[in-house]
Amino acid sequence: MTSERAGHRGGGFNPPEPTTKGGPDYGRFVDAVRTLQDHARAVDAPDAVITEAADLLDKVSALLSPFDADEWESPSGRRMDLPMRGNILTVPMQARKTDDGRIRGTARFARFHLGRNGAVHGGCLGMLFDSVLGLTSSVLTGGPYQRTAYLKIDYRQIVPIEKDLQFDAGIDRVDGRKIFVSGRLTDGDTLLTEADALFVRLKPGQP
Repeated sequence: MTSERAGHRGGGFNPPEPTTKGGPDYGRFVDAVRTLQDHARAVDAPDAVITEAADLLDKVSALLSPFDADEWESPSGRRMDLPMRGNILTVPMQARKTDDGRIRGTARFARFHLGRNGAVHGGCLGMLFDSVLGLTSSVLTGGPYQRTAYLKIDYRQIVPIEKDLQFDAGIDRVDGRKIFVSGRLTDGDTLLTEADALFVRLKPGQP
C-alpha cells in the first residue's frame, strides 16, 4: 500500500482518475444502496421480513466481498459520468460554477439523513458543507490538492429531509496556501444553515 500511494503525485490526496469500471449499471447499484439505507431507517416490518432481508444482504455481501479494492482501484468516486462521481458517502447534490464566480446548486437529504422530528442530522450538514466548500475551493482556485483545516457551521433553522434545497458558496479571500470559503443552504428565501471553512493547499507529496 505504501509503494502504491507513493505512485500518486498528490501524496495521500489525489484527484480521482476517471474510470468506466462497474459498467452501465454502477449508477443503478449506487442508487439501490441509497434506497436500502432509507429503508433501513424507515422500515417497521415483521420479524420474518427482517430476517429474510438480513439473509439477502448477507448474500449480497458475500457476492461482493471477493472484489473489494483499495481507493485507487475502486470505481467509487471515480465515475465522472455519475452524480457525485458514484460516491455513496456524499450527500446527493448537483453543483455548477456561475458566471459571477461562485458555486451554486441543489442538495436533497433522504430519510437516511434523518436526525429527529423531520430534521436533518447536524453531522450530515457538516458532510454536505465539507463537500460544497471543498468543491468551491478547488474549482474556483484551480487547485485540486487541498484539505480541510476547519469547518464552522451555524444552524439557523431546521433543515428538512426529502426536499430540494439550494446552496451558494464562494471564496472570501486567499492568503498564501490558505483559502477561506463560505456558503449557505436555503429553502427558497429561508436561510437554513451557514458555514465557513479554511482549506489549505498541500505541498507536493503531502498526505
